[in-house]
Amino acid sequence: MQFLPLVLLVILFYFMLIRPQMKRTREHRDMLGSLAKGDEVVTSGGLAGKVANIGEAYVTVEIAENVVIKVQKSAISSVLPKGSLKAL
Repeated sequence: MQFLPLVLLVILFYFMLIRPQMKRTREHRDMLGSLAKGDEVVTSGGLAGKVANIGEAYVTVEIAENVVIKVQKSAISSVLPKGSLKAL
């Protein structure tokens, strides 16, 4: 009976902290796996551009005409809807 509050606390931590973080990690991994050439992305540093080439660990992103940078795949924070960069 003394361990019941401890067990409840562990269960609460699992459902409130651990499980949501695992879900976000899985969604980010799936998003990186589905990247394709021509996708419009935003990096964790805030740069927005179009994917020019995809490697094993790095992605080449064109951020302006004839300006190409290479970033780690894990630095891609989100994929934008098609045509989002033209609106900017």
